[in-house]
Amino acid sequence: MKITWVIRSFLDYHIPVFEALDKRTDGNFSIIYADDFVPPRVSKKAQNILGSRAIGLTGEWQFGKEDFHYKANALLSLRFHPGLMKAIKKTKPEVLIGDGFFKWTAAVFLYKIIHKVPTLICYERTMHTERNAQWYRIAYRKFALRWVDAMCCNGKLAGEYVQSLGYPANKIAYGHMVADVTGLKHNAMKVTEKKIVELKTKHKLNEIVFLFVGQLSKRKGIYQLLESWANFEHTNSVKSSLLIVGKGPEKENLLNLSKKLNLSSVRFVGAIDYDNIAIYYAAADVFIIPTLEDNWSLVVPEAMACGLPILCSKYNGCWPELIHQDKNGWIFDPLDSESTVKCLNLCIENKNELTKMGINSQEIVKNYSPEKAAGTIIRGCEIAMNCLGN
Repeated sequence: MKITWVIRSFLDYHIPVFEALDKRTDGNFSIIYADDFVPPRVSKKAQNILGSRAIGLTGEWQFGKEDFHYKANALLSLRFHPGLMKAIKKTKPEVLIGDGFFKWTAAVFLYKIIHKVPTLICYERTMHTERNAQWYRIAYRKFALRWVDAMCCNGKLAGEYVQSLGYPANKIAYGHMVADVTGLKHNAMKVTEKKIVELKTKHKLNEIVFLFVGQLSKRKGIYQLLESWANFEHTNSVKSSLLIVGKGPEKENLLNLSKKLNLSSVRFVGAIDYDNIAIYYAAADVFIIPTLEDNWSLVVPEAMACGLPILCSKYNGCWPELIHQDKNGWIFDPLDSESTVKCLNLCIENKNELTKMGINSQEIVKNYSPEKAAGTIIRGCEIAMNCLGN
């Protein structure tokens, strides 16, 4: 089976999936992407695996603004590459994969119409992220589904949204988007106790360390977390620290809020390269993700692979699959301070169980490996081939 994935942008976590797909197809897997949009280090990793079958294109035509810090559907951003159709044709795909409905997927639909090639679409959005989708977006999606032979969804919540658009459940495969759980677990295990002590000393971390990794944007719910943390910090007898890793447009405002709230146990450490992030997971006791809107936060399975229990926002699309209440973490509402503080306190009350809960996280996330994701995508391709024309 010759598969071509038109994936305008991707990051490090895609690399193990690409490698697994290449093995499953005996070297018949290709990707086409925007070379001036994918980080050079990531593009190089893909080329090391796929060679000339990692096809980076430059010179994309752009219409409208693009800003990752906005909420879903806040901006209308169209992207097109004049050489994309030609690049797809050179790969001679037997199955063509696209991401979502806009950006470069329009070329995928056009190629399918002209060449009658089975099409699989990978999709991530949920009813929550799409709650404010404009009528014209919804109309376009429903119209475009006539050219979609199969879909891969992250999980239950994404599948529910796709079905709400009228897509049949029997054409959906689940679990295509995963973190590099094997690589991160390996890197975390290599971190020595000495390195952890040095990190904790450097940042003056307390007994229990809560870790956040992500963009410092309004969408990530960090403002709400800091306000809840103020209540938690000033009333809890067990000394804890909140370690915030990441960069973004709200950094200065968040620092100012932390000072205003007199938060002595919050540490902002800035951006950390993906290849160096394992030590922060290794030094933490609990991972917390207070997002107000996310399709499927990959930092959650990353943290799970590194043996951490999870405090997860109910607005994160991954919670039904990854968070087993009381077993490897808890779900909370970041817009409800009482809910957030309750979960923070649960970690303190169960501090002697956190290691066991982290082990449970590792067991759960084993089912979300790059090999499993590759299997899901292959299954989606098979559904597409069987459903072509139906």
